[in-house]
Amino acid sequence: MRKVIGIGETILDIIFENGQPTAAVPGGSVFNGMVSLSRVDANVLFISETGNDRVGNTILQFMRDNNMTTEYINVFPDGKSPVSLAFLNEKNDAEYMFYKDYPKQRLDVLFPKIEEDDIVVIGSYYALNPVLRDKIVELLEMAKEKKAIVYYDPNFRSSHKDEAMKLAPTIIENLEYADIVRGSNEDFFYMYGGMQDIDKVYKDKIKFYCPNFICTAGGEEVHLRTRSIDKNYPIEAIKTVSTIGAGDNFNAGIIYGLLKYDIRHRDLNDLDQNWWDKVIACGIEFSAEACKSLNNSVSLEFANQHTLKK
Repeated sequence: MRKVIGIGETILDIIFENGQPTAAVPGGSVFNGMVSLSRVDANVLFISETGNDRVGNTILQFMRDNNMTTEYINVFPDGKSPVSLAFLNEKNDAEYMFYKDYPKQRLDVLFPKIEEDDIVVIGSYYALNPVLRDKIVELLEMAKEKKAIVYYDPNFRSSHKDEAMKLAPTIIENLEYADIVRGSNEDFFYMYGGMQDIDKVYKDKIKFYCPNFICTAGGEEVHLRTRSIDKNYPIEAIKTVSTIGAGDNFNAGIIYGLLKYDIRHRDLNDLDQNWWDKVIACGIEFSAEACKSLNNSVSLEFANQHTLKK
């Protein structure tokens, strides 16, 4: 069975509504999607780190409860597990404050074995952080050598926009490794100094390095650009409870689609529109489902209806 191997941070999201904390949910950009994929019975391996504390234990237990192995989690003895405060506005979009206290030694873990057509997921500042860069490159080199599909979600927050120039070479390196790049219009706005034209972003910044590009824009259209396809997909309006996991679960849906329809590394660059239509539909469906609760992942009821187990 093909594996989905993700690398990223784990964090405890404390969610505030109307100034009051209403939920505490294990999260992290890549992590949220991995939880959803594990729930639909994908073969998920997640590489991360957490502290030897109450928050870390909560995250590790949450992983076990969701049938995720903790074998590739580095539990560090000093430093504290990271926490975020997520303040929901009237549209149920979140504004974040992060609290992090990592040790000097980071990500001291052995990587899982990667095989052809496995899917490796990287994203966020975690995939750009100079402290972790050697480990990220090591994983990407293994993926490239084995012909695994590399899925990159820049998830580039406004808090890093002043570093965009300095981080540009690392972003380009990630794009070169990637087989699919999926980001939001906000990511590219902050990454590329206010660029808002999706076609310009693709032609000037992405296409040369990675031909397969998906751009989401909140509750608006999904844009797909490949060497031969230029298509926008409408999104039905839904009532949201929280949009915290929307993009992460869009990623999970795309990866679910690649597994469900048995799309392989060798297929990607010539994939026709009919297949992309099916895969994008999965992304939209997973994202909509995640917005219906304060959890950062799809519900168990939804997962049971979408199991990958034959």
